[in-house]
Amino acid sequence: MELLAAEAPLTEIEERLRRARDTLPGTETEHLERAGRTVAGIHALFSRRQQRETELSGLVDTARDLTLPYDLDSLLSTITRRTRTLLGLDMSYISFRDPDAGDSFVRTADGHASALTVGYRVPHTAGLGEEAIQQAVPMWSADYLADRRMRHSEVLDEVVRAEGLKAIIAAPLRFGDDAFGVLYAADRNVRHFTVGEVSLMSSLGDMAAVAIEKTRTLERRHDEVLHLRSDTCRIAAELDELRSRAERHAALVDRALAGGSLGTLVDDVARAFGGAASVWDMAHRPLAASGTVPPAVEREMREATRTACARRTPAALSTGAWAVPVVAGDECLAVLLVHPGEPLREAGKTSLRLAAQSVAVLLQTQRGEAAATSPFRDELFEDLLVAPHRFTQQFVERAHRLRVDLERPHVVVVVRVEGGAQGRAAGWAAAYARRMDGLRSIQNGCIALLLPATDSSAEAAAVSAELGPLLDHPVTVGAAGPVSSPGLIRQTHQEALRCLDALVSLDSVGTHASTEDLGFLGVLLSDNRDAASFIHTTIGLVLDYDDQRSTELTKTLDAYFAAGCSPRRAAEALHVHPNTVSRRLERVTELLGEDWLEPERALEVQLALRLHRTSDVLQRKDPPPRDAPAGPEARPAAVPEAVHAAGDASPGASEDASSAIA
Repeated sequence: MELLAAEAPLTEIEERLRRARDTLPGTETEHLERAGRTVAGIHALFSRRQQRETELSGLVDTARDLTLPYDLDSLLSTITRRTRTLLGLDMSYISFRDPDAGDSFVRTADGHASALTVGYRVPHTAGLGEEAIQQAVPMWSADYLADRRMRHSEVLDEVVRAEGLKAIIAAPLRFGDDAFGVLYAADRNVRHFTVGEVSLMSSLGDMAAVAIEKTRTLERRHDEVLHLRSDTCRIAAELDELRSRAERHAALVDRALAGGSLGTLVDDVARAFGGAASVWDMAHRPLAASGTVPPAVEREMREATRTACARRTPAALSTGAWAVPVVAGDECLAVLLVHPGEPLREAGKTSLRLAAQSVAVLLQTQRGEAAATSPFRDELFEDLLVAPHRFTQQFVERAHRLRVDLERPHVVVVVRVEGGAQGRAAGWAAAYARRMDGLRSIQNGCIALLLPATDSSAEAAAVSAELGPLLDHPVTVGAAGPVSSPGLIRQTHQEALRCLDALVSLDSVGTHASTEDLGFLGVLLSDNRDAASFIHTTIGLVLDYDDQRSTELTKTLDAYFAAGCSPRRAAEALHVHPNTVSRRLERVTELLGEDWLEPERALEVQLALRLHRTSDVLQRKDPPPRDAPAGPEARPAAVPEAVHAAGDASPGASEDASSAIA
């Protein structure tokens, strides 16, 4: 008892009992044996309690370690290391279940292992781990491969066999109703686990499950915080962008309301996007530009414009540019093309719409100004068409006040709408005249436009191309000019009217033309009788060729027509070989084109040749005063009498005049 109280080892107590048996009488041996058994039991109890205290101390240390902040990998390494140390086994590892894949995978391992590496997957339909999860208690086996009580899996058995494992104990990792994994401990020797070891394993599993769930929750919260922080930074950046965008939009709208020009506003838009910008009207004509926007295929451009206006949203082009509708209410006024310096994010599309809105404000402002000044502009044009020429300077000053420069070359375009929609056509004409810095007037049901330009034919085509599709009705357009004096505008207007009437007489309703387009008919219709221009336009290339090379193509043409278009008889009249005439006519074809012998062209060529023969008379004839009224006394003397008659006749008689010339 003294040895027991002194915590002497059991071997020393057994040695003392052996010596006592040799010295005590036989009657007392039974008492001695009973005392020995009692002492051995007490000593075993003390040992178990000491072991239990050691296990509890290790468990407390483990619990303390698990309360420290870890990332998940460090925590799992701590759990497996503590488990292997406390149980005194060869290895320990943790597996997590993967519900999506239908199996489990090794998340971490401690101890020497070659097959059970991190990430190794095993089915969770068999083995100690699956039994432990189903029973919700630790499961163990002293010799797993030889234990037939367990459901075995060939994959798992192969790993256990490769590692040389015998004794295995598994504790479920469960938090609430969620069994998310298993904590394993194993030894390479056959070992029967005690109740205390099983209890210790159960406690380790419970603590590990709580610690793992806490760490995973903290990591999720940490990720959420990082995500929220990222969202906060992104929202702050977006707020800054919105603030900057609002400031840019306010500046652009202020510029538009201040009455600035469209070109200045487009410059501001181009700078705002660090690239180039331009504004096009709905007829795909440029109104203003800043920088160079890469050109797109016309079909793609029209499709993008149609899409942008229909959806009220920017449309991307293959060139990297954006087509943005300039919208006011339900009306699409124009298209803003922007080629940004760098690719736009989603928020950039909003900036594009705001920029287009500022352009719409400016266009609407200009439209309002145009509506306010339209009566005065119309009155100026009407006065130009009826007032005497002595008030020319007064007209120039009035035009300057309306920002119209009458000293620039202008053409007159007269439009007749073939059908309804007269009011809509008049409204369009007012807006078009304002956009082109011109004037509008309505005379006897026809719309007259005075436009700054040098090509009357091109202006007639442009007006027809834009107004016809807008009204969905044919329009007949006649044009004349250009002129650079207010005193000649009335005369040019009369020529444009005669050109319009000529188109109607020639059954060309719904078409467009200028006096230049009508060839010799233009000479008949023109008050200026510009025969020299007609000659140059018709056979000028042939005349120049003769002058430069001293050839006789013009003389050959005269002889050819005089001979009834017979090369042989022309050769006889010229005293040359017929092949020579043929070669000269081939040269004429190269200069005038393949169609110069078509009836209409041939008539013009003959008329030009006849006028050319009288060129000396035309050059000696003093030109009539510019302000003199048009009349017979103002015509060149060399113009054939038939031409005089046609010029004085109405446009409807032009066909008869042509016959007279022929």
